Amino acid sequence: MPEQSAASKLFEPFRLGANLLANRIVMAPMSRNRADDNDVATALTVLYYRQRATAGLIVTEASPISVSGRAGFRAPGIYTAAQIAGWRRVSDAVHAVGGKIFLQLWHAGRISHPSLQPAGALPLAPSALAATGTLATGEETVSFVTPRALATAEIPGLIARFAEGADNARRAGFDGVEVHAANGYLIDQFLRDGSNRRVDAYGGSLENRARFLLAVVDAVARAWTADRITVRLSPPSPYNSMSDSDPQRTFGFVSEALSARGLAALHVDETPSVQFDWDAFRRRYRGSYIANAGYDRERAEAAIANGHADLVSFGVAFLANADLVERLRTGAALNAPDRATFYGGDERGYTDYPTLTGHNGHAEPS
Repeated sequence: MPEQSAASKLFEPFRLGANLLANRIVMAPMSRNRADDNDVATALTVLYYRQRATAGLIVTEASPISVSGRAGFRAPGIYTAAQIAGWRRVSDAVHAVGGKIFLQLWHAGRISHPSLQPAGALPLAPSALAATGTLATGEETVSFVTPRALATAEIPGLIARFAEGADNARRAGFDGVEVHAANGYLIDQFLRDGSNRRVDAYGGSLENRARFLLAVVDAVARAWTADRITVRLSPPSPYNSMSDSDPQRTFGFVSEALSARGLAALHVDETPSVQFDWDAFRRRYRGSYIANAGYDRERAEAAIANGHADLVSFGVAFLANADLVERLRTGAALNAPDRATFYGGDERGYTDYPTLTGHNGHAEPS
């Protein structure tokens, strides 16, 4: 493939809210489970993100906002002083080579297990409905349990944890935050009627089911500013046992409500579905839009050219190609990802993928 054509916008700078990005290529959030025993980012984490800093924007792996928000093992959190310091080393390294980076704020909700919760408590969720499947906790693989439904009085405190997470991310030197409202985790569980059977102000009607997400976004915007916030959605995705009786209506409402809040962008996992009209959904969001799911350079350029997207995020391609921006620009072949090393482990399949120059960034920047 030839280098950038005159008509291509993929490699042009882009103003994303408060941040000027070097290009429109985004590194999507991907859990890698390589934090230390205290869920603190390590020197390998620093190297991993620094290697990929030629992305216009990096969105980090999901970072738990509290102990109760954990799922799985060794995900770097954002609720202790040591975790903030660990992430600060990451953001400093990315900035040292000219990159921009957002932290993804995460609460797993029912996608957790008592072995990961304080005092072995049940995971929290909008309703006492278990997901189907299993979870790797680091020591074993366990089945999901029936979670505890949150009491109405507990919800404001949980919203406040998201705001604290945003404030901690600001202290850790990030350029912004992404609210993780996708993939069957806590906020998504509130949004969809397949997982939310509440009868209070946070359940039942579409307006009530969206209340938790919108309250979180508003609280995070008070802790920082709306133009440094993206929100991640995955409208029709069935991942983590998710379903909704009318996802087009649910997420159309959500996108319009978020449009009014002046966010940096909406970041959407466009999971293929014959029952979802992506163009209709896109028209209901009036701000900057980051498209995700199976894009290559050709599809990314087409989406930007026809106005469907302003930016495009890449997941597995970035995992296996630290220099993905250059590979896309020049049409170079991509490394094949090693799926056996996606989660947990050491540098193998994390920081040791070859680059076009043969230099993988192990040396400290000068």
